[in-house]
Amino acid sequence: MGVVTKRSTMTYFSDARDHYSHRVRIVLAEKGVTVDVVEAEPSNIPAELSELNPYNSLPTLVDRELTLYETRVMMEYLDERFPHPPLLPVYPVARAESRQFIYRIENDWCPLVDTIVKSKNKDAVNAAIKDLRDSLVAIAPIFSEKPFFMSEEFTLVDCCLAPILWRLDVFGVKLPRNRQVMPLLDYMENVFRRPSFQESLTELEKEMRPDFA
Repeated sequence: MGVVTKRSTMTYFSDARDHYSHRVRIVLAEKGVTVDVVEAEPSNIPAELSELNPYNSLPTLVDRELTLYETRVMMEYLDERFPHPPLLPVYPVARAESRQFIYRIENDWCPLVDTIVKSKNKDAVNAAIKDLRDSLVAIAPIFSEKPFFMSEEFTLVDCCLAPILWRLDVFGVKLPRNRQVMPLLDYMENVFRRPSFQESLTELEKEMRPDFA
């Protein structure tokens, strides 16, 4: 086993295309954390990573002796380690609700995204595109109630949702521009122009929506 070089600053091994990697980059930008971002391809993982992460996977966050390789754990660790601005509510009920919203995003929408990105079955991809579009259209009206996802403040829930919404054009998901969907489109405009979101974008991600980047 080789010797892993100890780093003096936080290091984030990130996939420049992947929405899971993107969500943590938003948190890092929101917190203003000094971090060494190492872009890597899933098919060409840096050798160093195999010494740090038993799954040899992206993304991976390294903070001195600590190595994290699950994005929800990374985001909550960063929120606790750098408490300002807070990205989870203070009160237990609201905090639990935010965690449950993230759980639902990961169970309802992330599998559809995985199918769209990874499946070789055209029918499965088309069905996932339709399901994701229909689900977003159905939920769009809730964005008229508060400026962020079920919240007056930008939270980790937005950090999970925004990277998926940023990629809709790439996924082939076309949202209708009607009264029902307009609150969601306004939300997207608001979040996409947020300075931390802009700062979080890789060059590959900027190419996904050149009108915003």
